[in-house]
Amino acid sequence: MARRTVDGLMRGGVTHVVGIPDNMSGPLFDEVALHAAIQLVTVTREGEAFAVAAGLWLGGASPIVVIQNTGLLESGDAIRGTAQRMGAPVPVIVTGRGYEKMERLGVNQDHPLTRELLTRPDVDSTALLTEPTFNAWGIPFWRCSAGDDPVAAIARLLDSTQALGIPAALLLTRDLN
Repeated sequence: MARRTVDGLMRGGVTHVVGIPDNMSGPLFDEVALHAAIQLVTVTREGEAFAVAAGLWLGGASPIVVIQNTGLLESGDAIRGTAQRMGAPVPVIVTGRGYEKMERLGVNQDHPLTRELLTRPDVDSTALLTEPTFNAWGIPFWRCSAGDDPVAAIARLLDSTQALGIPAALLLTRDLN
């Protein structure tokens, strides 16, 4: 699946994958590292990925940012102050840490964010806060879950980001293996 995903990135005109690998995106980073036409740029912090991607975009490249949802929360000012402020149409793939466990527990995005829910030791609060964060920051997003085709979802993300002229995101809650 990671190879198909990289092929989809190629068809979509992506020139650079910028980010930090995690368990879910690791196979994608491994495939990109082997690919001759797409450059892999790893960063030290997720917020840095948005500055690098915006700079690449200014230079005429077509980057995509790939980070985990915990890194999304760390990236707020870089997204706001760089990518959004510049109107850089940078697509973002955000891997959804905690979603699988949350779904197994019967917890979903409709549950109120109470103290009890946010402090439950069996729930990763990052999954609870990801979608409200997208909404609060004005980032359009789509979800790609088990059973969805990530290649089609990424194609939609790339097209939508260009049409909107601002950063947009694909929340990936399924493996790329």
